[in-house]
Amino acid sequence: MENISPTVFNVFDEARLLGEHTDLIIRANDREFQVHKIILCGCSPYFRVLFSANWTRIPEQFYDITGMSQNIMSLIIQYAYTGSVFITEENVLELLVAADQFLISGLVDACCQFLESRLCPENCIGICMFTEDFHSCSKLRHKAKLYVLQHFEEVLQVSEEFLELSLEQLEEIIDKDELNVKQEEVVFEAVLHWIDYAPESRRKHIAMLLPKVRMGLMTSDYFINNVKSNALVKENEACMPLIINAMKALFEFDMDLHGPISLELIHQLTRPRLPSAILLAIGGWSNGSPSNVIEAYDANADRWVSVTLEDERPRAYHGTAVLDEFVYCVGGYDSVEYFNSVRKLNLITQTWNEVAPMYERRCYVSVAVLDGFIYAIGGFDGHGRLKSAERYDPDTNQWTLTASMNERRSDASATSLQGRVYICGGFTGTECLFSAESFNPQTNQWTLIAPMRSRRSGVGVIAYGELVYAVGGFDGATRLRSAETYNPLTNIWCDIASMYNPRSNFGIEVIDDQLFAVGGFNGVSTTSDAECYDEKTNECLCFLFSTQV
Repeated sequence: MENISPTVFNVFDEARLLGEHTDLIIRANDREFQVHKIILCGCSPYFRVLFSANWTRIPEQFYDITGMSQNIMSLIIQYAYTGSVFITEENVLELLVAADQFLISGLVDACCQFLESRLCPENCIGICMFTEDFHSCSKLRHKAKLYVLQHFEEVLQVSEEFLELSLEQLEEIIDKDELNVKQEEVVFEAVLHWIDYAPESRRKHIAMLLPKVRMGLMTSDYFINNVKSNALVKENEACMPLIINAMKALFEFDMDLHGPISLELIHQLTRPRLPSAILLAIGGWSNGSPSNVIEAYDANADRWVSVTLEDERPRAYHGTAVLDEFVYCVGGYDSVEYFNSVRKLNLITQTWNEVAPMYERRCYVSVAVLDGFIYAIGGFDGHGRLKSAERYDPDTNQWTLTASMNERRSDASATSLQGRVYICGGFTGTECLFSAESFNPQTNQWTLIAPMRSRRSGVGVIAYGELVYAVGGFDGATRLRSAETYNPLTNIWCDIASMYNPRSNFGIEVIDDQLFAVGGFNGVSTTSDAECYDEKTNECLCFLFSTQV
């Protein structure tokens, strides 16, 4: 049926609505639907089997579909004829059940995609539970489980369904290496919260759940004051070996404790959880020359790890982008050559590959990703500042020139938000800019937007939520600590909290709902310091770490 023209289906649908040439009546909840048997058979293996035993040339046959509402049956029939239905939050679950019953794989996929697009802390556990009985929803179930793990702390705050988890379901969640928590204390508090929902029936389960809590990652004060002294733990004898081994792990075997010691259990209690995201620092300027060092930051463990690859070439003042699980390094400078080359890092195989070069050589380039394309904008080619822009299509491995900006600019920074590319600040070769522009790929046009409140060259720009953030930079006289946000709806810039330290030409990224500013130049030297900004409190948090570069 896939090769039949849509026009044919339109003719059948019009005939159905007029009651013409129909050969079957479906009855659901006292409502009758006149349909064409061949259309339903083409859409659903269920109907093919149902009708095959009763395939006759009798003008009309009746089939009762029990347990099906009139509205859902109408949508099923509409999908059979047109290949589309209007899915809403009100009908999606019932429609998914019906599509699964009738083996309509296309509609099952559409419902699953709808639910996946609306995953949130309030409903992710419910979607996990709902899809347990549907083999056809395995991809959605996997996505929902990942969402629970990645947003566990938010789920705890708002999900009523968390308290309705079974023991086995809770064990599975808190046992995962992928569970994303800033502190292991959160996991223990979650266990207590779950037990407190039905204490009489659940208090005995503390002995089953406590081994899944990585107590060796807790602070010693919290462990002593909140875990070891907890009434549920103290009253359950099965918890005692766990407590002894956790204390051995926390106090590095210095304590003279009596009880069985298990190195395997200690390893289990101290194994770090995997970060949901990592921050990569790639190359840059260090000790007076371009660097080839690559470091990865684990926000959960608060540590940097060197992941430098032997064949990596030194590169500074380049742009970076993440697209389809690859990291791209765009343009740059090695103290001799200005690059138009682009390299792609496969994080799984840890190998670099060259992709198609850009039209222009670009260092101090601004890079953004939008709708599956990588944009390389402005920069410096060794002779002058650029106003040109181009974009890369990974499917064809080709760069295409786009419209040029209104102003030449290097040392700017770009991001994407709501279908537009935004570029802010930069340097013309003679002055630092406070202007900003947006690019509409539909019209291939750059448009000047409201200027920033400060001139910013070497600025860090990133989209978060519904706003564009512009952080730090150089105003022509001094390196800046200040930061501001742009609202596309109002075309207005507003000041936000300043960084602890001034910096320009640095990296900026969002991890776990916080903006990280890493490295850069402070006006005297390059710096390895980093700090982060919490949008919820409008505060820049104290220094969290230093890179090794």
